[in-house]
Amino acid sequence: MPAYKTLKEEACEANLEIPRRGLAIYTWGNVSAFDPDKGVFAIKPSGVSYDRLTPDSMVVLDLDGAKVEGDLNPSSDTETHRVLYRSFAGIRGITHTHSVYAVAWAQARRSVAVYGTTHADHAAGEIPCTGIMSPEAVQNNYERETGNLIVATFRSKNIDPGETPMVLVAGHGPFTWGISAAKSVYHGTVLEEVCKMACLTLSIDSAAQPLPRHIINKHWERKHGPGAYYGQKG
Repeated sequence: MPAYKTLKEEACEANLEIPRRGLAIYTWGNVSAFDPDKGVFAIKPSGVSYDRLTPDSMVVLDLDGAKVEGDLNPSSDTETHRVLYRSFAGIRGITHTHSVYAVAWAQARRSVAVYGTTHADHAAGEIPCTGIMSPEAVQNNYERETGNLIVATFRSKNIDPGETPMVLVAGHGPFTWGISAAKSVYHGTVLEEVCKMACLTLSIDSAAQPLPRHIINKHWERKHGPGAYYGQKG
């Protein structure tokens, strides 16, 4: 079996989930899958439509950004993925889309407070929105600086990326991650729904308040805590 066959299959299947879940049109999104043992990740090729994707079209790179395998140019967001893999321990997949409601929050430059238990089931706190990128950062290396901005936002707000596997980049859109490429797309889908729910909540009551912390904690812990009892064992 070729060295990266399984990794490329994982990345391809996760990318195909983007249009299935209505998270992007045309080529407006990308997913990567990371193999920590080999120190490489497979990512969607730049500008290739989803209906043309195959495992063989995925591009494999190492964490220094060098191409290891593939004939096509990797996603233009590759540097952002690379920074996140190097900075957030334990993640094995990253998704970036331009899903409508998440982008709307990013364009408004607003973090999403925990208004309900759906949010609390999937993120332990607010979904942060970064600040807007500086002109110097844009001129330096835009995609790499996007990753640096995400990492700096989580560190400045003392947010655990394992407990909040999603972010909004101001003026741009969402990035999500997880323990696999498939899980990162799942989190992208959840983020879009949570952003939609929050938008509708504020349209009904512009002064709506976040859930109290004891309810947020209960919903997070029952799914993710040491005594979690949601779902089935094994």
